[in-house]
Amino acid sequence: MRLTRKRLCSALLGAYLLFSLYAAYCVFLKPRRSPAPPAAAPRAAQRDKQGRAGHFVLEAEDWNPWEADEKNSLQQNSANSLQLLKEKKPQQEQTDLRIQIWGKAAIGLYLWQHIFESPLEPADVAAQWREGRLKVGKSFFSFITGPSVVPGYFSVESSNVVLVLNGREEEKISYAAQWLHYAQTLMQTHKLQHLAVVLLGSEQCKNEWIYPYLKSYGGFVELLLLVYDSPLVNEEDVFQWPLGVATYRNFPVVEPSWSMLHTPRPYPCNFLGTIYKNSSRETLMQVLRQSGLDKTCWISAREEWWPQETNESLQKYQDALLQSDLTLCPVGVNTECYRIYEACSFGSVPVVEDVMTPGNCGNSSVSHNAPLQLLKTMGAPFIFIKNWKELPAVLEQEQNMTLQEKIQRRKKLMEWYRSFKAQMRQKFISTLENAFLPKDKGG
Repeated sequence: MRLTRKRLCSALLGAYLLFSLYAAYCVFLKPRRSPAPPAAAPRAAQRDKQGRAGHFVLEAEDWNPWEADEKNSLQQNSANSLQLLKEKKPQQEQTDLRIQIWGKAAIGLYLWQHIFESPLEPADVAAQWREGRLKVGKSFFSFITGPSVVPGYFSVESSNVVLVLNGREEEKISYAAQWLHYAQTLMQTHKLQHLAVVLLGSEQCKNEWIYPYLKSYGGFVELLLLVYDSPLVNEEDVFQWPLGVATYRNFPVVEPSWSMLHTPRPYPCNFLGTIYKNSSRETLMQVLRQSGLDKTCWISAREEWWPQETNESLQKYQDALLQSDLTLCPVGVNTECYRIYEACSFGSVPVVEDVMTPGNCGNSSVSHNAPLQLLKTMGAPFIFIKNWKELPAVLEQEQNMTLQEKIQRRKKLMEWYRSFKAQMRQKFISTLENAFLPKDKGG
């Protein structure tokens, strides 16, 4: 019995000694595996990007678009962080002005994609969040847009901001005012230092609601870039800005090509649009029918305005622009219309009805050439007419033009439009630099 107990105790003691030796080996002698790379970080970034590009609406209260990016940056190892700092340091040293653009109206897309010729990520036009970055000279611009850009729920990256707003209708004005009040709060808390506004104004130039926000009227908006021929334009703190193409209808950035320039076009003119009662558009349709031009030109009229185009109607419209030498541009509520710029994109010469429309638009203190003061000042090579009864004579002259003459005219139009956008880009940048930079740098 004693011998059995002695053997049992010896066995237990031996097992304990073996376990102790194995534990000591694991702690002190066993080679350790290198930690696995943080694969969760790229997946988090991917999920964040997919969330921005999705077609669903995110709840602003629960969504921080920079949360995943902040976690990613914390998970970077020291070597990568050091390399990133080395790469960014020269750029930061060369940047005098950093500006963030908040695109809360479709004309912001014309500014960024057509004027600045810069892409947005993601490319999906239905994405909830889109952004872009661009360095021009010593100024660095970032652009954000989309339904998920909500006051208080995105990162204010710069103390210099350009706010793009729609002020055409009462509902839009109310929404624009909310953004202005948000910007005012940021200025009062010293998170913003300078603010400029790009405004799609009233088509009748009834923009009095914006006056109290302007610095010259006791407000805080230093610069206003305003669409349409407003008498408020003074080239000091209020500047005229082009309407551009209908980006809200997904009109694309058009890259000129050899065939676009040189290929003969089967239609002398085109007009695809809405015919409003008691408007000059009715006169235009009468002239086209009486002269038989409705059979030679690409004409597609409708009685009701469509706020959105289908893929089919948009393609049909672009084909008409591409296959016509001239694009007829009758006035609507305002003389300036998207059709003018869209025709330029495809090298189809705009035939513009050069008459003032009812409302408060007109000459300003710096220009007396309304309507279309900006385009005329920039030397737009359009055909201007006062009455659509002049159209048959214009198209008769077209018949006498050779293909080479039409190619040269087309080339002149497309070169002018490219130069126009470049000059507007430079004017935008220099105006901001002069206003936002200290005088020893901006001037």
